[in-house]
Amino acid sequence: MNLSIKISGFAFGVLMISSVSGMAQDSVRNIGLNEAIELSIKNSKTLRAGRARIDEATAALTEAKQKKLPDLKISGAYLRLTQPNVDLKLKSNNNGGGGGSNLSDISINQAAYGMANLSLPLYSGLRVRYGIRSAEFLEKAATLDAGSDKEAVILNTIEAFSNLYKANANVRLIRENLAQSRSRDSDFSNLEKNGLLARNDRLKAALQTSNIELDLVDAESNLHVATVNMNLLLGLPEHEAIIPDSNSLVKPEVLKGIDEYEQLAVQNRKDVQALQYRKKATAAGIQSAKSDYYPSLALTGGYIAADIPNLVTLTNAVTYGVGLSYNVSSLWKTNAKVAQAKARLAEVQANEEWLDDQVKLEINKAYESYLSAEKKMEVSHIAIDQATENFKITKNKYDNSLVTVTDLLDANVSLLQAKIGLELSKADAIVAYNTLLQKAGVLTSSLNTK
Repeated sequence: MNLSIKISGFAFGVLMISSVSGMAQDSVRNIGLNEAIELSIKNSKTLRAGRARIDEATAALTEAKQKKLPDLKISGAYLRLTQPNVDLKLKSNNNGGGGGSNLSDISINQAAYGMANLSLPLYSGLRVRYGIRSAEFLEKAATLDAGSDKEAVILNTIEAFSNLYKANANVRLIRENLAQSRSRDSDFSNLEKNGLLARNDRLKAALQTSNIELDLVDAESNLHVATVNMNLLLGLPEHEAIIPDSNSLVKPEVLKGIDEYEQLAVQNRKDVQALQYRKKATAAGIQSAKSDYYPSLALTGGYIAADIPNLVTLTNAVTYGVGLSYNVSSLWKTNAKVAQAKARLAEVQANEEWLDDQVKLEINKAYESYLSAEKKMEVSHIAIDQATENFKITKNKYDNSLVTVTDLLDANVSLLQAKIGLELSKADAIVAYNTLLQKAGVLTSSLNTK
């Protein structure tokens, strides 16, 4: 019979790990779940990128609003000229006929001019208004995306925190079992020396000890990885030893009905709300595209000054008025822009319907995962009682030479696996419950995080 211990996953609820091989650990830091969440939010690179996207959307909104402001353009130039042929024809007032004035003898070799133009948009087919409205919706969507990212970061922290618990517990349980197995090896060795135990039975027990030692190597390696992952997530030194506080993981509240969680998701999911704002922004984009069908009207003003030595000097030339412009080609070019905007709206609407189905699926999966974890906890409690009683009976029978060493070792393995199974189900239940809250969009509020 294969006596190697098959341990899947990690265990939950460790109190203290004295050391971890292969890790440079100068001190041990105890950390609670709330502190871990605060550190992960503070140091999250994902949230930092989200804040940058909000800043970008805010700047885009400011740019859209600034289109209502007047445009002021100033230009000027100083030019050097070759010797031009100037023949200036001026109308004569003496005889009513045309007279010519030859200015070829005038020396013109330079010119300078300056202009200032002011334009204040009065009407542009509502392009500016819809541009501002679209930018406002996109800014709100970016803010909601950041809120959705925050919930994902919190859930990721809870999962990492739980995994670290399970990794610590796995090492602790295996070490305890290894100590018991080594003590049993010592007893069996004495029995063999006194001729009370067959060598083969003593070797079977020694083989189990070796298998436990191999399991401990894997468990310590997993603990190392879980610790590094947690430290990177929290922004702590890579190899700092941390011990998660078992008291910070609170037992889930009474479970609500699945319909209530689906309703909460509709009301609170940030990604759902963000998509709704993007749909509004896309609808505003259609109206903005249609504005190209209409002319633009603007209030204009300007100032011109010029100086051509030996010929003309112009100063204080002020212009003002109303300008009307219309791009005739927009009659046939704008249709394509409007079609593109409508296609984008159709895409967003399809994504909205897909997300609605996805939310329901996620809620159902998270709900069933929590129910499954709760059921596993109930079964694991029963399994521990059964395994404990079975080990006692088997040990008693072995002491009375009624069962073999193999039976005793199998009973010991079964008890260890039952203990690990209980710790796994406890951790999985907490993660599953928080996943359900995250899918319902209320994880942040339930933890009262800032």
